[in-house]
Amino acid sequence: MLYLVGLGLGDAKDITVKGLEAVRRCRRVYLEAYTSVLTVGKEALEEFYGKELILADREMVEQEADSLLKEANVCDVAFLVVGDPFGATTHSDLVLRAVKLGIPYKVIHNASIMNAVGCCGLQLYNFGETVSIVFWTDTWKPESFFDKIEKNRQTGMHTLCLLDIKVKEQSLENLMKGRKIYEPPRYMSVNQAAEQLLAIIQNRRLQGENPEITENTICVGLARVGAPDEKIASGTLQQMSTVELGAPLHSLIVTGTMHPLELEMLKLFSVDSSSFENNACQRTT
Repeated sequence: MLYLVGLGLGDAKDITVKGLEAVRRCRRVYLEAYTSVLTVGKEALEEFYGKELILADREMVEQEADSLLKEANVCDVAFLVVGDPFGATTHSDLVLRAVKLGIPYKVIHNASIMNAVGCCGLQLYNFGETVSIVFWTDTWKPESFFDKIEKNRQTGMHTLCLLDIKVKEQSLENLMKGRKIYEPPRYMSVNQAAEQLLAIIQNRRLQGENPEITENTICVGLARVGAPDEKIASGTLQQMSTVELGAPLHSLIVTGTMHPLELEMLKLFSVDSSSFENNACQRTT
């Protein structure tokens, strides 16, 4: 049996009872280590679960999944995922491979940023398509995520922006030379995401457009959701470019049309209540 077990968002104890029981009866336990990160290390998980964990990086899951599945064909194997098992398409691929090989699987769900984002007071059913904001480079500055945010906002929907994670990435030079040398991990902050959005707004205006999203659009920055030091800040997009939310992981919400109740909740986390009210009241129902 292959178990895909969600670990939730915070620490070792966020695993469900059902998930913990599955982990403890498995012979091999893999910890997926590239689509997200927990606020505690591998050692803390091993101590609480009473099991040795095998770190599964992107390379292993995408290129060596067959060996993992072969193990699941002869014994119980757990694949642990921060958040919920289906928070990334890679894990759907793992399930499809298991089915093709005739290996039974079981999914044990848990909280993820996709539903925990409601902690800021915005209603989950008012969210549109989720987008990912990627790190720009000197030669690659995509803007497609901005178009999706605008489309959501035009229909009054909020947008959850998942921010880029770079773990075990190789430089172009090392990749071309086949050297297994990896860059230090990088996690996009709310500040960096806001700065890229502000740059796109300026670019669009230079092209004669009038973007739906502006410097004064109300946004929400979230950091370490589910952890004891969780932090939430609401304010304008401009304010999000300077707000200090600390260590990763960060997420950003660009609001759409807000119900008065949502607006009242966001005021609890406002960076500057006066500017917040002046701008937010323009987009309420």
